[in-house]
Amino acid sequence: MLQTLSSIKICLQVLEKKQNPHTLFISCSDSRLVPTLITKTLPGELFIIRNIANIVPFYRASDEFLSTTSGIEYAILVLEIQNIVICGHSNCGGCKAFFEDESVLSRTPHTRKWLELAKNVKSKIESENIADPAEKEWKTEQLNIVEQMNNLMTYPFINERYQNKTLSIFGWYYIIETGEVYNYDKTQKEFIKIE
Repeated sequence: MLQTLSSIKICLQVLEKKQNPHTLFISCSDSRLVPTLITKTLPGELFIIRNIANIVPFYRASDEFLSTTSGIEYAILVLEIQNIVICGHSNCGGCKAFFEDESVLSRTPHTRKWLELAKNVKSKIESENIADPAEKEWKTEQLNIVEQMNNLMTYPFINERYQNKTLSIFGWYYIIETGEVYNYDKTQKEFIKIE
């Protein structure tokens, strides 16, 4: 314990004037998901963006206030981060809200608008007519991660770096009740447990 506190203190002294994170970690705002615990990282190692349902908006030039987009832009173009992790999780309220009745979402108009960004996920899942609620939940959460990985490729500066192999993109699915993490394998098109 004392060694850990000592390591953190030294780490914070190094970070006093500058950050140099190696990974952009985009995750859900859910309070049960703690990026530094999942990754076992110290302060300064992750540049973290959190939002409802770990959504990455499609890239578009705009003079609006774009929080997630500006965070991604800063991480890649200024901090020159070389890894991006999109981390979704089990029992995601944001993903569940994709299918909420309009009357429920009417109380949260900004959330409703935000979730429109995941309409492709909603459409694909609805087309599968999944009867089992648990299966529908985990398929939605996992498909959402893959869709957000695809959305990252609409950012020209990400696509270029990814094609040049100077940027790696990972999709993680975190199981809240067990602490297990699954990584999306693009070749096998499935999530495989990280050992």
